[in-house]
Amino acid sequence: MTHPKSQTARVVAAEVLNQFDPRRNYAGPILDKLLSQTSERQRATDLVFGSIRNRKSIDIVIEKFSGRPIRRISTGLLNIIRVATYELIYSSETPIYSIVNEAVENSKTIGSKKQTGFVNAVLRRIIRHITDRQSELKEANLKKTLPQTPAGGCEFKIDFLPDPKTQPADYLSTCFSLPRWLISEWLGEFGEDSTHQICFASNRKPSIYIRPNTLKTSPEKLAKKFHDADIDYEVVPSVIGTEGGIQKSSESDNSMITIKSPKAVSDLPGFEEGLFTIQDISAAQPVQILNPQPDWKILDLCAAPGTKTTQLAEYTSDKAAIIATDIDSQRLQKVKENIKRLGIKSIKTVLYEQLDTVISETGPFDAVLLDVPCSNTGVLARRVETRFRINQKAMDSLVKTQSELLSKVAAIIKSNGKICYSTCSIQNCENSTLIGNFLSQNPFFRLESEKSFLPAADKFDHDGGYAAVIVPK
Repeated sequence: MTHPKSQTARVVAAEVLNQFDPRRNYAGPILDKLLSQTSERQRATDLVFGSIRNRKSIDIVIEKFSGRPIRRISTGLLNIIRVATYELIYSSETPIYSIVNEAVENSKTIGSKKQTGFVNAVLRRIIRHITDRQSELKEANLKKTLPQTPAGGCEFKIDFLPDPKTQPADYLSTCFSLPRWLISEWLGEFGEDSTHQICFASNRKPSIYIRPNTLKTSPEKLAKKFHDADIDYEVVPSVIGTEGGIQKSSESDNSMITIKSPKAVSDLPGFEEGLFTIQDISAAQPVQILNPQPDWKILDLCAAPGTKTTQLAEYTSDKAAIIATDIDSQRLQKVKENIKRLGIKSIKTVLYEQLDTVISETGPFDAVLLDVPCSNTGVLARRVETRFRINQKAMDSLVKTQSELLSKVAAIIKSNGKICYSTCSIQNCENSTLIGNFLSQNPFFRLESEKSFLPAADKFDHDGGYAAVIVPK
């Protein structure tokens, strides 16, 4: 009998890619089901999401140097080649012989001797065209080099990429496997330097940030718990400055912890006891900007999975009256699970269909947190499927929904209440432009504050997003 954890990370990664359709399903749930087959859980995860984030550039390399169109390679063999090509280009510390040997061995289980030879030949051709798996970008010929980080990339023998000077949108779209129209929009809105930053951040391996549950512990106590368990960590401020960088906060309780050890979150000390929640630094900004108070009555309208909902409770010392709802009743169950694990008492979950009744009984709110459905362009590194699905039609539909939700909550806050509108998008049409349109159509409201932040790939990497606080005049 085969041991359930006998599969290698590469085998598991290829199988996830076999089952994954970027326009129809999600890689995460498929991976979760298959992770029990390997002891290399973190590595398998990195291979899956790295291969998906960089699919366009990987496929271009395969086609260019194999001479075979992607559509003419069987799915099973193609995904073995994709995983191996990802490692050749983006994992320069991994020995070439290890990558090729295992890819060939894996292909034996699904193909004939001829097909196995094809896998070997494709990878050997790619390797012959690589001159430096880790070249300095500032010295490299950019038409020959696929960027890995802001500092380095994988350099090939021949030009095969668009000219970054004359075709910047084509170049960035190819190198970072992102839609060309989206890159063009970023170039127009943010300029070339910031767009480069966004692209690197969109393809990074995101850090894990932990928000200590201040109802039960403190950043210092939780850090000591990790230290005692030999977990590699660093305490970081959780405030993003106006230039996008992390800055110190006057309130030490706002600090978060980044985990550097590759370890399942549920296995970290303190998880079962509800001592922390996983949350990116950018996702923590809206509640901080809202600055909710313990005597407030608060509605979280798009609450699932409850990360910001529970942050509201922690921020108000579990003394506010918080109602959480979500149009997806199944995801609302996740909110309940998080509330229970964290030991929070001040949150009441209600089904979306019951919300109007609850509002009529409860009366107007001191604050509404409106974390709307959005395009996810600030979190492309985490939501890897987004790059395959986002389009202008979908964007227009989202903006319509966002506007309708904002108008809905405008009618249910007190005369001195606050609406905190937030997205994990960096598109102006979903953020400042939408808020500007709302204010022009609703002159009895004004903008109290707003904050936008681009995703970053530096030391304390983070996602992008937007938050605005609107109040009645």
